[in-house]
Amino acid sequence: MLVLNQNEVTELLPMRACIDVMASALATLARGDAVLPLRTVLVYPDGTGAFAVMPAYLGTPKTIGAKVVTVVPGNHGTEFDSHQGAVLLFDAKNGSLVAILDATPVTAIRTAAVSAVATRELARENASSLAIIGSGVQALTHLEAMCAVRPIKTLRVYSRNRANCQRLADVARQKFKLDASVAASGEDAVRNADIICTTTSSSEPVLFGDWVSPGAHINAVGSSQRSARELDSAAVVRSRLYVDRRESALNESGDMLVPLKAGDITPDHIVGEIGDLLLGRAPRRGSDQEITLFNSLGLAIEDLAAASYVYDQAVRRGIGTAVMLGGARSAAH
Repeated sequence: MLVLNQNEVTELLPMRACIDVMASALATLARGDAVLPLRTVLVYPDGTGAFAVMPAYLGTPKTIGAKVVTVVPGNHGTEFDSHQGAVLLFDAKNGSLVAILDATPVTAIRTAAVSAVATRELARENASSLAIIGSGVQALTHLEAMCAVRPIKTLRVYSRNRANCQRLADVARQKFKLDASVAASGEDAVRNADIICTTTSSSEPVLFGDWVSPGAHINAVGSSQRSARELDSAAVVRSRLYVDRRESALNESGDMLVPLKAGDITPDHIVGEIGDLLLGRAPRRGSDQEITLFNSLGLAIEDLAAASYVYDQAVRRGIGTAVMLGGARSAAH
């Protein structure tokens, strides 16, 4: 069995490669060649965090395993990531545990890569202005992902942590050669933006429908709880809505469930899953004036597809730490 740490996973999972891996995994899901139970979430009794188990089976490449992760929003601003855990990768034929990967970089990279797939399918081809609300790990990976699929020229970033915003703007200028600035408010960040990414841990809306300009594409990625949402109902109502998985969105997404409960939308407001788009089964934007919205929850098949890719690269390149753990029967048996 191989153990792969944060630095090794990051090295072996470049963004552009991960975007292609995610597109393949979502198309496989849409074809029905995956088994994906809803995640099991144990909420801390004091409400300060959650422990989640996300199992799945993916038919192509044949992969089985799970991500086990803690989510502690209070870690923002400390030395600890808000999402921590491990991806467990098993041999689909004999059931042996073949790899344990640090889940932090897997989650950070694959989440942004899925947003990139959605953006590649839905954003206007000439979309060049990017707004990001949030300034943590996902903000950084989304900056890279958006630049990978659209000709981004400008960035406006906003969060309550101005120092983090400034660091993100500096990266945008130095690494991606963007005209980058820190906005005074969320509204100032998103006004007239072609692409908007919300990457916060907020439980209350940080993006409002009347801020969003016609033709914009939105990636809403920060909320994955029934009671939390990053978008107000008006933003959802105004948009052509796409999801990573319909069942997950209707059971786990506060961005969906709050306007559903209020009667502002119906389940039919979901135009399709991203996998449906990739297979030509769902319509894309109908005009340059429509607002498109990708509501991302994060799926275990995404973690497993990324882990499978990383594991194959690690074996090929001789990277990782080998550990004897279970598997074949020992002589004592």
